[in-house]
Amino acid sequence: MITGSNLEKVINSGEFVVTGELGPPKSADVETLKHHAEMLGKHVDAYNITDNQTAIVRTSSIACGALLVQLGLDPIMQMTVRDRNRIAIQSDILGASALGIKNLLCLSGDHQCFGNEPGSKGVYDLDSMQLIRAVKNMRDEGKFIGEEELEAPMSMFIGAVENPFADPFEYRVDRLEKKINAGANFIQTQGVFDMERFREFMKRVVDRGLHEKASIMAGIIPVKSLGAARYMKNNVAGITIPDTMIDRLKGAEKKKEEGLKICIETIQECREIEGVAGVHVMAIAWEEIVPEIVERAGLYPRPEL
Repeated sequence: MITGSNLEKVINSGEFVVTGELGPPKSADVETLKHHAEMLGKHVDAYNITDNQTAIVRTSSIACGALLVQLGLDPIMQMTVRDRNRIAIQSDILGASALGIKNLLCLSGDHQCFGNEPGSKGVYDLDSMQLIRAVKNMRDEGKFIGEEELEAPMSMFIGAVENPFADPFEYRVDRLEKKINAGANFIQTQGVFDMERFREFMKRVVDRGLHEKASIMAGIIPVKSLGAARYMKNNVAGITIPDTMIDRLKGAEKKKEEGLKICIETIQECREIEGVAGVHVMAIAWEEIVPEIVERAGLYPRPEL
């Protein structure tokens, strides 16, 4: 299966992959998005375009992905099942492919009650596992969910997410395996702070040989302040921040620089873990720091394939 995406080429080359993330604006003005995309430039191999993240209305991930294609960049279009039934899902997948988008990340999506339209109705016609399988069948079998055949073949490199830090821990690898069996080609994880737990997760992944079936990319979140670290520790479900990190930031004179050091050390530790194929750097609202992170982590220049 060849999609021709830069992400797939870098993965297939065996190089350590680096992806970034861009959040569409809460308006139709996409100049800031384009500026951030160009600023990241050659420091990442592909760019996640979030899909109304935190259930807040934003410019569509399809439109923003198409803009990146026009800039000669490789978008990873996120798609949630929260807002679409299977008709809209399959239509949007075809539309994205027609616009030159070659990577798709399949998600459930944050519940609408957390966003700026809490009275909206969630659709959830499919779950994320069914979405993965639907895209795979469209690509590999040339069939819609209802078994009707596509009029022409399409290609898409399929991604999914996994959280190694959610409970119950013993089922996390089972869930990952189901997503890979459904058709996921690459996996991006929740932000990694608890290295001990992440190492144990990856050991179980490798023991099952799942790293040979899909590329596992560790999520990296740069933290710029003690307050941000405490907020994530206490309020963001699925993120585990050790007390040692809080203490380290608390004792640092320059907390932003200490946060960067922690981020870079995490990347370097992830590179040493068997089965980790790359990192996904999530620096929403701090996009300008990504080039520095990539360079200081020894991951620049990126391969040109």
